[in-house]
Amino acid sequence: MRIGELSRRTGVPVPTIKYYVREGLLPAGELSSPNQASYDEGHERRLRLIRALLEVGGLSVAAIGDVLVAIDDREQPVHKLLGTASRRLVPEYGDGAGGQGDAEAVLAREKVARLIEARGWRVGPENKAVGALEAALASLARVGHGSFAELLDDYAEAAEQVARVDLEYTARRVDREDLVEAVVVGTVVGDAMFAALRRMAQVDASSRTFAQELPE
Repeated sequence: MRIGELSRRTGVPVPTIKYYVREGLLPAGELSSPNQASYDEGHERRLRLIRALLEVGGLSVAAIGDVLVAIDDREQPVHKLLGTASRRLVPEYGDGAGGQGDAEAVLAREKVARLIEARGWRVGPENKAVGALEAALASLARVGHGSFAELLDDYAEAAEQVARVDLEYTARRVDREDLVEAVVVGTVVGDAMFAALRRMAQVDASSRTFAQELPE
């Protein structure tokens, strides 16, 4: 197909497609004449993945490039490939718990380390999600709600159930690009979906718990 048809099929403007080619995100089309190049279904699939990483995942062009390099490295195990994609979806939290020497930061790191050990999770301390959890716990302690950490194990149990469902969905994909797209879309949209479900469940629980306190 010509670049115009590729643009129509994917909804990506021609100048943007050319930009992706220049940046090395999208392979160049096969020259059919000095001024014409043809594209195939592989280009279309890659372009749709780039859009998912950019628009759904919110990744930068540089981050997308890293993910695509991992996809194209057929020697890289699927676990590491998915890790490359998912790590890019975790926000940066600076120095993890922050205030590296203060009591709240120290306690947060200890609590997270104990949680990981107790649940037998294969997650290293360098994982950005570990730093994100440390930051959340330290912040809770600093504003006087450190006791919220007592719910940590319950949250972890729920997270394991969600993770199992996520991976079952992802495992249905065979192609490496489909795997990554499933992780990106599932993680980003899944986070939003889970947050919405949590709010709905909170409304229901509040109604059942405190409804009798409301005035007639």
